Order: sequence, then C-alpha cells, then structure tokens
Amino acid sequence: MFGSQAKPKAEEGRNTMSQAGPVTETSSEAPGGAPAARRAKTLEAKEVNLFYGGFHAVENVNMTIEPNKVTALIGSSGCGKTTFLRSLNRMHELTPGATVRGDIELDGEDIYAAGVDPVAVRRLVGMVFQQPNPFPTMSIYDNVAAGLNFNSGKVSKSERDAIVERSLRGAHLWGEVKDRLDRPGSSLSGGQQQRLCIARATAVSPEVLLMDEPCSALDPVATLAIEELIGELKKEFTIAIVTHNMQQAARASDTTAFFNLEESGKPGRLIEIGPTERIFTKPTQKATEDYVSGRFG
Repeated sequence: MFGSQAKPKAEEGRNTMSQAGPVTETSSEAPGGAPAARRAKTLEAKEVNLFYGGFHAVENVNMTIEPNKVTALIGSSGCGKTTFLRSLNRMHELTPGATVRGDIELDGEDIYAAGVDPVAVRRLVGMVFQQPNPFPTMSIYDNVAAGLNFNSGKVSKSERDAIVERSLRGAHLWGEVKDRLDRPGSSLSGGQQQRLCIARATAVSPEVLLMDEPCSALDPVATLAIEELIGELKKEFTIAIVTHNMQQAARASDTTAFFNLEESGKPGRLIEIGPTERIFTKPTQKATEDYVSGRFG
C-alpha cells in the first residue's frame, strides 16, 4: 500500500518524514485520475510513545481503532488525546523536535516505515480540525475540490463536478449550497463550514477520518447535525474522534478510549478502552469511573 516497508534495524525515535516512495498506484487512484473508492481499514497502535523534544507526552499506547466504527478519545486536558490522534496520520512529526516510537499500522502496514510517503498517509487518513478551516480565498466548490487538485493528478471537469456533488451530499450540505457553489466557503455558518471541511476531507476517498473536537466551536443544533453526519460516515469510513463532551461520546461513538495522566508533567496514558456503553456504565478502572461520573476533569 505504501511501497517499501523496510525498517531501520535500530530506531531510537522517528521525527523526519521520508521523501521516498508514494503509495502504490492501485491504492491511490482509479482510472481517469479520480480517487478510487476504498474500504474502511483498521488502525492499530503498538507501544506508541510520543515526544516533544525531551518531553514524554504519551506513553505506551496499545489500541485498535476498528473499521466502520466511531472510536471516541476522552480524558482531561493535557492527557495526550490530540497528540495521539495527530500521530495516526503523521501530523505529530510536523512539530519541530517531535518524535514517535512504536508502530502504527493501517491494515498491518506501518505508516512510519522507511519509504512511506507521509503525504500519501494523510491522503488515506484524513483529518478534520477543531475550528472549521475552509480556505478563505476559495469558493465552496474549490474548497471541496482542493484535495483532488493536490492529490489526484489530472481529473476531468465532469469527474470533479461529480466528486464535489457526492462529497457535499455525503456531508448533508448539497441542498444548502448547490445554488451558490461559487460563493466563498467562509460565507457559510460555523456548522456549515465544518460540514464543508468534512466534505473536503472525504472527497479524496480516505480510509480513515480523524476528528479533533469537531463540534467544540459549534452551537447545539450544529453539533447535533455533525453527530448525525458522523453516524452516517462510519458506514464508509473508520472514525476516531477526540471530544471533551461526555454526552457526545456516549451518543456518537461505538468504542471509547479513556486517557489520563498521573500528574502534571507526566506522560498521558491509555487507561481503558472498550464498548462505549460499558465504559460509561461499568468501567473496569476507578479512574475511568471517576472521570465519566464527573468527579474530576
């Protein structure tokens, strides 16, 4: 999927992006240059440790993010949820001095292996950020098509039109914008902008969607719309979402992973992961019970 999988024999930490080897042709494009439809895939973290320079931010995470399910990452501020999420598509290493130890595998292939193109990883593992971030100088149409222009080579106008419409329909936005596709993306409301960003992320047919508190800047009505959309998107994608909203995790996720840290300055750790209903009703760890019941956090 990613080309060469050779790994260095001794590896103290990984903080540089390989420039070699795009993903194989068969996994990245369909005939005509349009992204091929992809099935959802499994992400697996094995003994993952994350650092910012000499600071150990996340310690020894082992977890599986299952296909066609929503996995919520919960925990108090500063416990490493977002840092871990960013490591799942090699965004962590974009921070100067950041390093990764351990393995993160997409259907068994290490995304940090030698020869893997990080841009190809981010095409397969898309990200939706906390604040809606449509490209301010681009129209609604061009915002959705942006990833196609960057990632897919030459795509015909008719193919691009079809992908833009499909992506906007998938984001439950087509009916609201179909008559003003040439308007700036920034002219939309906050909730519409976030759905536009989701449409942009799905236009390149990723296999996994990562969402970093996608509703934190939205009102309750827009939040509900995004949660309903997430429920639809999991039919096609593997989804991991960071949220501080316990009700949202309970409503929108199938699996919940609770992160915590012993004290300030210590690395964040995965305390418990399991089916969401069990995590919220019968957690096995006292720290999890204290957090979901509101005793701290």
